Amino acid sequence: MRRIPLSRRSHITGFQALGFSRATQHESALERDFVMLTTFLDATAEIVSQPVTLSFQEDSMQRRYTPDYLVHWTDGQSELVEVKYRADLHANWRRLRPGFEIARTWAREHRARFRIATERGIRCPMLVNAKRLLPLRTAPIDLEIAEEVRAAVRALSEPTFGELVAILPKERASVLGALWRMIARSDLRADLSTPIGFHTRLALP
Repeated sequence: MRRIPLSRRSHITGFQALGFSRATQHESALERDFVMLTTFLDATAEIVSQPVTLSFQEDSMQRRYTPDYLVHWTDGQSELVEVKYRADLHANWRRLRPGFEIARTWAREHRARFRIATERGIRCPMLVNAKRLLPLRTAPIDLEIAEEVRAAVRALSEPTFGELVAILPKERASVLGALWRMIARSDLRADLSTPIGFHTRLALP
């Protein structure tokens, strides 16, 4: 269980599913979105909630600071992450900064890097795609339609989502379902930094 009490902005608590029977805890909507986005970017990343509590001295007072997450990315990189709303950072920067500095030192000593994630970086268009696609990664797919999609993409030069829906001789709802699931599984490549729509161009991996 997370040890740190809820802040005034922490309205949502719970566990965010990471797939493969894994989950990590969050205390706010922003933390939930951070975990979701991280999982979307790297399905096998290890996300550890409140991984370490750091003690440090400030003005003859003993203080403690617990970062929100430690992320071990699949490529071998590690990040110690604090998730904060920008308004909270601005309002409490002088109080928060010493803890961030000790966290940066700890991260460096453990071959990681420390960063602060705010809603500006988390609540981006890619998060919209993550919310739509993550539940579809393990959803069943019509294999016959999926093969027809691959054939059509091979025959065309990066067709749009809408073009594929229009040319495939199957029920529209079935084609839409297959396309979304294939994008979610990375069977189709798309620009995930912008919201997916009928204008989105698709290609094979």
